[in-house]
Amino acid sequence: MPIRTLIGEGWEDYGLVDSGGGRKLERYGRYRFIRPEPQAMWAPALPASAWEEADGEFIPASDEDGGGRWYFQKAVPAEGWPLGWRETRFTASCTPFRHLGFFPDMAPVWDWLRERVADKADPAFLNLFGYTGVGSQALAATGAAVTHVDASKKSVAQARDNAALAGMAEKPIRWIVDDAGKFTAREVRRGRRYDAILLDPPKFGRGPGGERWQIEEGLAPLLADCRQLLDGDSRALFLTVYAVRMSALAIGELLAQSFADLPGTVECGELAVREEARGLLLPTAIFARWSR
Repeated sequence: MPIRTLIGEGWEDYGLVDSGGGRKLERYGRYRFIRPEPQAMWAPALPASAWEEADGEFIPASDEDGGGRWYFQKAVPAEGWPLGWRETRFTASCTPFRHLGFFPDMAPVWDWLRERVADKADPAFLNLFGYTGVGSQALAATGAAVTHVDASKKSVAQARDNAALAGMAEKPIRWIVDDAGKFTAREVRRGRRYDAILLDPPKFGRGPGGERWQIEEGLAPLLADCRQLLDGDSRALFLTVYAVRMSALAIGELLAQSFADLPGTVECGELAVREEARGLLLPTAIFARWSR
């Protein structure tokens, strides 16, 4: 199976400035932040003074439960500030979960999916675990009819606000607050089909009705249902997996088995972001994708 590295480059509103010593320094518009990054085992390229100029830093908790808090050296808008990527617009903010309300390493994924449906008339796109909706905007901008699904009512509300900020409030986007697995199973029963699907599941989560999601248990049946929503005229599925003890080869083989009866190619590999200070690649996630 081909192993790929999908590389995210910085753009006007985002960049990985430097990394090292278990941390990364990033720019989000006019603000700079430091966040923990265990994979940055090397030494930083920039002097300490460059890091000391950051507006804030997320300090993780001492345990492995993912806790921690932000510490700010300068004033940062608590309500967030606007950013953009291509046609999309969205609000960035320092969330309690250490990220900034969107995942910049997904930019090459959005580009790849847009390319897959570029010549398709009125494509139908499903965004599972859609979070704050930047990916949904990216596909809607191409003319796709988008179904955006997330278990968090707050995230879907933010996704709606982001779409309005981008002038996409009237785009054909269905905003669904639901458990991804239950929604997908219902779509199979309804006989629905899609041209492309994006899955960005968490390691662990809860649905709006308290449904328990554990990626090791839920991923295989979810992929099986996604397969039923695609047909010989569909174009792509992209799966990203973060912070788990899995290999890209493992999820690649799972996807290959699930899609064995469809023509096309399955690939797997790593997402990475290119550092601005010296051009090295910082890995962020593993992925598997199918396309035809």
